[in-house]
Amino acid sequence: MGQEFWYGATVGAVLLAILLGGLLFLVGRSRTTMGLKALARTLRDPDFAEKIQPLLAPIRADSGKPTKPSGVPLRLLALLQREGRLLDFLMEDITSASDSQIAFAAREVHRKCQEALRKALELQPIVSQQENETVEVPAGFDPSAIRVTGNVVGKPPFRGTLIHPGWRVTALHLHPPPEGSDEFVIAPAEVEIP
Repeated sequence: MGQEFWYGATVGAVLLAILLGGLLFLVGRSRTTMGLKALARTLRDPDFAEKIQPLLAPIRADSGKPTKPSGVPLRLLALLQREGRLLDFLMEDITSASDSQIAFAAREVHRKCQEALRKALELQPIVSQQENETVEVPAGFDPSAIRVTGNVVGKPPFRGTLIHPGWRVTALHLHPPPEGSDEFVIAPAEVEIP
């Protein structure tokens, strides 16, 4: 009777192993292999075990609120508004203003915004030649720095007319807003109390 028990237990264990192995094969052989390798490495390498611990933490349910994007790109716009009132100028309805009124306002906004830009950014042209000069675009050029337009055929180098030299920021002198400030507020509302 003892022998029959062990025989049945062995057959049951083998069948269970075959069933489990078949199930793992169906689920995904590569994931099963990866899981077994991860288990073995976790048992012998404490640093590895520590690194994968955050991956095994329970997944938090999404709160349903979309995450607020960064306000960092708005800092320059806030500066141009504060120093030159650029946003006020752009959002104003100027359809009924005379050309001389618009020119006067544009000169003032231009002067103040240019001054603010020079303090906040160090700029240099991407291409040093003057507009309308012939330039060569070398092989391996950075397409984010040089846009080639027109009849573009073949591979670089390309020769063409410089339409715009482009701008590159070489240094940025924008300071973060005070702690707790909402960077999406470009210009606060102003209320004067009598």
